[in-house]
Amino acid sequence: MAQVVAQTERLVAASPQRVRAFLVDYQNNRPRILPAEYFRDYRVEQGGDGAGTVISYRLRAGGRERAYRMRVEEPTEGGPILEERDTGSSLVTTWTLSPAGEGEQTMVSLTSRWEGASGIGGFFERMFAPRALRRLYGEVLEKLSAELRV
Repeated sequence: MAQVVAQTERLVAASPQRVRAFLVDYQNNRPRILPAEYFRDYRVEQGGDGAGTVISYRLRAGGRERAYRMRVEEPTEGGPILEERDTGSSLVTTWTLSPAGEGEQTMVSLTSRWEGASGIGGFFERMFAPRALRRLYGEVLEKLSAELRV
C-alpha cells in the first residue's frame, strides 16, 4: 500500500493567533468553513475546543461518500499545528499555520495523508483522490479567508 497525500495552501489576511483561534472552535466556527456540498452531518461528539475534540461527518468527494470520526490533537499545546486523526482509518489531516507578512498574515497549509488501497483501485485512488481533495480544500481555505476578512 502506498501513502496518498493531498495538500493545499492559502495566504490568509489574519495573524496565526487569530486563524488558530478560529480553527480550534469546532462547535461554532469550523462548520462555517465546510462546504455543504462536500460535508454532511457534521457534529461535535466530544469537547469542541482544540485538542481532545472529537467530530464526525460524512465527506462526499470524487463521487464517493464516507463517514469519518476525527480526534483532534495538538502536537504542541497552543502551537501552529492541528492534527485530525480518523479513528477508523489511517487518515490524518494536518493544519499548519506559518506566519507571513510580518505576522499580519498566515500561510495555512491543509494536508491529508492516508494509506491507499492496493491494485487497480489504489492506482485510481492515488490519481484522482488528491485532485478532488485539493479542490475541496481550496474551497475550505477560501471560506476560512472570507470569514477572517470580516
